[in-house]
Amino acid sequence: MAAPRLVSGRRLREAVRASYFVLFPLLFSAARAEETSTTADFDVRPGGMVHSFSKSLGDYTCSFTYAAQGGTNEQWQMSVGLSEDNLLFSCAVWRPQGKSYLFFTQFKAEVKGAKIEYGMAYSAAASGGRGDVPLKQEEFQVTETAVAHRDGTFRAELSKVLLVAKPAHVEL
Repeated sequence: MAAPRLVSGRRLREAVRASYFVLFPLLFSAARAEETSTTADFDVRPGGMVHSFSKSLGDYTCSFTYAAQGGTNEQWQMSVGLSEDNLLFSCAVWRPQGKSYLFFTQFKAEVKGAKIEYGMAYSAAASGGRGDVPLKQEEFQVTETAVAHRDGTFRAELSKVLLVAKPAHVEL
């Protein structure tokens, strides 16, 4: 059996340097991928009081403010994400089980640091092979920074809110 060969100091430094240039970009891209999206669970609580849940990613924050009645706590999720080019920020708030059994008296999904390009609200989220069921246009409104209920026309059913926004200012 041959004796193990030791790598000279120079060769060892070259090998470490070479692996650094190969591994560092991989580690950087993996860390970057983690920074481009995140999902968090939270409870939507009935009782008629106004509650809020927020999630930030980079320079952007998405907040979901609501008041609901009936039933017990429901588990919901909020996902925020950035496109690869950092030109779009998305926020989705939904009940993973599809349909909420709570009666919402109000809701507002709001973004800070960006202006909404697309916003939508749904009475039922996709589940069990069924697609999303959008609210009627008269039930909610989309502004530059929020998707919210409309007083007097919102029918108290909510299971998902989605918004896609662009940065408020783009640096060239």
